[in-house]
Amino acid sequence: MDSLPITKDTLDSRYGSDSARWQAVQQRDPAADGAFFYAVRTTGVYCRPSCAARLARRENVRFYASAEEAQAAGFRPCKRCRPDAASLAERHAALVAGACRRIEESEETPDLSALARDAGMSPFHFHRIFRAVTGVTPKQYAQSVRARRMREELGQSATVTEAVYDTGFNSSSRFYAASGDALGMRPRAYRAGGEGTSVHFAVGECWLGSILVAASERGVCAISLGDDPDALVQDLQRRFPKAQLVGADREFEQWIARVIAWIQAPADRLELPLDLRGSLFQQQVWIALRKIRPGSSVSYAELARRIGRPRAVRAVAQACAANPLAVAIPCHRVVRSDGGLSGYRWGVARKRALLEREGAR
Repeated sequence: MDSLPITKDTLDSRYGSDSARWQAVQQRDPAADGAFFYAVRTTGVYCRPSCAARLARRENVRFYASAEEAQAAGFRPCKRCRPDAASLAERHAALVAGACRRIEESEETPDLSALARDAGMSPFHFHRIFRAVTGVTPKQYAQSVRARRMREELGQSATVTEAVYDTGFNSSSRFYAASGDALGMRPRAYRAGGEGTSVHFAVGECWLGSILVAASERGVCAISLGDDPDALVQDLQRRFPKAQLVGADREFEQWIARVIAWIQAPADRLELPLDLRGSLFQQQVWIALRKIRPGSSVSYAELARRIGRPRAVRAVAQACAANPLAVAIPCHRVVRSDGGLSGYRWGVARKRALLEREGAR
C-alpha cells in the first residue's frame, strides 16, 4: 500500500517534507492535525499526527494528505483518534464561532455561564477554549463588539442619547462608563473629532529621519516616521481634527527620547503605555507583532497562523498597514514568504534599515 502523492496546496508548509511530518508524529503535535495523516502498514490503520497510540517504526509509516486518500489506499480509521471525524480543534472552533455569533447578535451581552452552558462546558473550561481559539477572552470579545457598535451608532445617530439605546445600553450611566475604554475619549468628543481632548506630541530626529510621538491621557497613540516634520504634524491633525494638540513638556520629551534610544539600539520590546484603538482582529495582529523579538522576522502567512487564522493572510497584511505605532508595534518584522520586503507604511527603505539594524537580514 504505497502512499498517494501529497500536493503542496493540501499541506501546511510547515509539514512539507516527510522528515517534518515524522517529527510531528513523534512529538504528537496537535498543530499538525488536518495538515496530513499517517498510516501504519503493519496494522492497516491511519491516524492523526497527535494520536496517542504507540509510536510505530518509521519504515512502516506512510503519509497522506487527507483521510480520503488514506482510506483509498486501503487503511481504516483509528478508533482512538477518529481521524475520519471532526477533530477536537475543529469542534472547539465551531463552538466558539457559535458563541461569537451569540455575542454579536445579543442586545445584552450574555454572561460567561450562559455561553458555557450553550457550549456544554464548565465556565472555566469554556473560558480557556475561547481564549485559545480567538486569542482573547469572551469579555474582551464582547467589549470589542460593543466598541464597534458605539463607533457606528455615534456616527449615525442624531444624538448621543439615541446612540445609548441603539447600542443596547439600558442606561446612559453604563454607556458613559464603558465609552472611555471603547473610544479613548468621551462620546461627545468622539462625535466632534476629539473636541475637548488633549493630545500631547513631540517631533524629533533620529537616524531614520523625522519622528513624531503623540499620546492621549491613556498612552502613546501615534509614532510616525517621515522626511518632513510638518507633514507628520499635519497627519496627526487629520487623525484628531478637533483635539487640542499640545507641544511636549519635559516629562513627555522623555518618552520620545526613549523611542529614539530604542531605535538607535533595539533591545527587547519598547515598553511604553499604549493607547491602541482598532478592531478585535487588528488588536490580535498587533499583540502577535509585539511578541516578535528584535533580530527575527516572520512571514505574513506565519503571522496569520500564529493568531489562529491561517487563511487570513491578506487581512493580516492590512492590519499591519493600519498600525499607528511604528517600532512599538514592530510590523517591520513581517516579510513576504520568499523573504522579500513588501510595503511599509513609513517606507520600504526604513523597513530594510530597521531589519538590518536589528540583525534580521
